[in-house]
Amino acid sequence: MNEVLRAEGLKKTFRLSSKQQKIERTKKRKKIAVNGVSFTAYEGEIFGLLGPNGAGKTTTLRMISTLIRPDKGDIIVAGSSAVKEPWEVRAKIGFLTSELKLEDFFTPNYMYDFFSALHGVDEKVRDSRKKRLFEKFGIDKFAEVKIANLSTGMKQKLSLVVSIVHDPSIIIFDEPTNGLDVITARAVTDFLLELKAEGKTIIVSTHIFSLVEKICDRVGIIIGGEMIRCGRTVDIMGDLSLEDRFFEIYRETVGDAE
Repeated sequence: MNEVLRAEGLKKTFRLSSKQQKIERTKKRKKIAVNGVSFTAYEGEIFGLLGPNGAGKTTTLRMISTLIRPDKGDIIVAGSSAVKEPWEVRAKIGFLTSELKLEDFFTPNYMYDFFSALHGVDEKVRDSRKKRLFEKFGIDKFAEVKIANLSTGMKQKLSLVVSIVHDPSIIIFDEPTNGLDVITARAVTDFLLELKAEGKTIIVSTHIFSLVEKICDRVGIIIGGEMIRCGRTVDIMGDLSLEDRFFEIYRETVGDAE
């Protein structure tokens, strides 16, 4: 297998405000969100990051996507360093996150063209790709409707589409089906499998066990900012369901911490 992405000893610490200290129920002024996380993703596979809320999944993805800089460690993406060569990394990846907010005033047509221009996509290539993706997700019927008037599912589909306008070889999804109805969630899941079939590398962060079991070739379990287990999904599961195995690992980890 060809290695496409390698995370090496990622660590990230955040300073907590007084409000955050109350929420976290701690007197500590700093929180280690990610602590020594390492893993490798290969060409044509779906790698899942599985863990509870606050485990460090999103922080890890944000470091990979160069949105934040790790305190320690690095991410090598198709030969480029996320720390030393962030612009090169950004050209190679697509990142769909809940933090992507599309301006309500604009239309799907405008937003797709805008993001395509940001990535320097040729107009003919842009139009051909937009036609295929819009038709696939049913966005074509709403291409000139203001985003404010779109359903939640349609907004999510549009967010997915604009995150891959430049046809990246590595695509990162943070909770891609979270909050979606079953029809939209199925459309997104099927699309992830299609991208895999095209040879793309996909990294998915989620807390949904069934999604990982269905689509992920390998999985890394993150608890308390640390990578507790990492390997082929079927190997980690063994003779248990992924949910049962996760809680077995979770109890062992939290028990040791206490």
